[in-house]
Amino acid sequence: MLRTHTCGELRINNVGTEVTICGWIQKSRDLGGMTFIDLRDRYGVTQLVFNMETNSELCESVRKMGREFVIAITGKVTERSNKNAKIATGDIEIVAEKLELLNSAKTPPFTIEDESDGGDDLRMKYRYLDIRRNPVKNSLLLRHRLALETRNYLAGQEFIEVETPVLIKSTPEGARDFVVPSRMNQGEFYALPQSPQTFKQLLMVAGMDRYYQIVKCFRDEDLRADRQPEFTQIDCEMSFITQEDILQTFEGLAVHLFKTVKGLDLPKFPRITYAEAMENYGNDKPDTRFDMKFFYPQFPKVGFSVIENADLVVSIVAKNCSEFTRKQIDELTEWVKRPQIGAGGLIYVRYNLDGTVKSSVDKFYSEEQLRETFGSANAEKGDLVLVLTGAKAKTLKAMSELRLEMGNRLGLRKKEEFKPLWVLDFPLFEFNDEDNRLYAMHHPFTSPHTEDIALLDTNPVAVRANAYDMVINGVEIGGGSIRIFNKELQAKMFNLLGFTPDEAQEQFGFLMNAFEYGAPPHGGLALGFDRLCAMFGGSDSIRDYIAFPKNNSGRDVMIDSPSPINPVQLKELGIAVSGK
Repeated sequence: MLRTHTCGELRINNVGTEVTICGWIQKSRDLGGMTFIDLRDRYGVTQLVFNMETNSELCESVRKMGREFVIAITGKVTERSNKNAKIATGDIEIVAEKLELLNSAKTPPFTIEDESDGGDDLRMKYRYLDIRRNPVKNSLLLRHRLALETRNYLAGQEFIEVETPVLIKSTPEGARDFVVPSRMNQGEFYALPQSPQTFKQLLMVAGMDRYYQIVKCFRDEDLRADRQPEFTQIDCEMSFITQEDILQTFEGLAVHLFKTVKGLDLPKFPRITYAEAMENYGNDKPDTRFDMKFFYPQFPKVGFSVIENADLVVSIVAKNCSEFTRKQIDELTEWVKRPQIGAGGLIYVRYNLDGTVKSSVDKFYSEEQLRETFGSANAEKGDLVLVLTGAKAKTLKAMSELRLEMGNRLGLRKKEEFKPLWVLDFPLFEFNDEDNRLYAMHHPFTSPHTEDIALLDTNPVAVRANAYDMVINGVEIGGGSIRIFNKELQAKMFNLLGFTPDEAQEQFGFLMNAFEYGAPPHGGLALGFDRLCAMFGGSDSIRDYIAFPKNNSGRDVMIDSPSPINPVQLKELGIAVSGK
């Protein structure tokens, strides 16, 4: 080893010891007779001292070195006279006796400090430098810790880790596939897996019983802060279980991770149905760190068309907000009218502290009518009621966004507070009006509730899926389902989704054939590992928890990818070059 210790290891009990440490020069301070260097590696920072009086040659050498030069230093550990409580090694310093330059370095394009002067694009271009900064380095260390504790927990539950193929068959359901041309089978293509779904089900048929994998998945989708073209899942499957077994096992995983990594005790996960989530919060991943559930007011008939002609009238009660100024309410009105939200306007009702009720619809409704309308919503003195009207789906979504925005403005969405829950009983299908057909809400291997199977023939959109999502603080951390393991039921599912028997056999025959050899009852789920890391780190973006992420255009600006392929390679693949 070139070093005896790391830059974060030495303490006061090492005083008098001769040591060798290696790292990058973070700072250099020339004070005339003395030069001080902060040397950094992955483990921390140690101060080095170069004395002009006792070793002028060494001092002159280090003064010629710049930031990020890589050096090895040998010297004695001494106690610092001016201790630095901000770093773990702040009680000591090393008096340099020997210096070795391991490599020189260009001046970095941005400062490698916790608070850098580099913008996102610049730091992504030089990601290998950005990772030297503590915030990014610590995010990757957190990711490592979460992966380690995940493996520890699942191994303790008798899961085994099995790798599944990366070059697989393209399937028409779900998001767009990334495809890979085959040179040896020209005109045919592999797909990169959106998930290992069919393979983990085949592993259950194979008798592997409890499988997991921390696995890369790929989806050719538009990107945002919590989505990348390649992402990582904690992918799991279990045999001979019920839904309750799944919920207990993976609630246990979440509890284990929060306890071992963050030192927090999660409460018991509440459970709500999809229907309850949509009715009370307007979305299927509600943030329950604050209340503010939806209330559906029944206004008296007075000829006010905005309310009386609307498909839906929905409200929330913002407690202790009656003192909002007109400017604040105007800002909220403009906020909900933005294209991203799409509301036509905002109605407000103030329950003033003096007992009066004032609203933006006073000319239509009396105080007594408004009190009666919102009485069962528990609107009280000091509260502010916000009302949206319009088409049902659009208005529910808009009110869901407004509720979250109010939570932000009132400081109710605290990052250090964690409120998990399970959302159960999703619809098995969703109907698409544009192409007049059913789509699987989860995926085509999801089992319907046993008591709803008869509805598959008469009213399939009413069928509930044996599916579940884990939600924490309004973020879908993961989801899964009990699977279909009966060939006849799976064939019916494919038929309802518009597959002909030949198409189903071509796409999924390998799975249906496997079911003929004794498939056990099974189910599982996948947790979004990148999202979990970001939540543990208190971030809304997953990028800092991925070593080499893509930007919002799906590009890796560091290696300049994607990029054109050499025409010779395309010819080998049997792909025609445009214009040739």
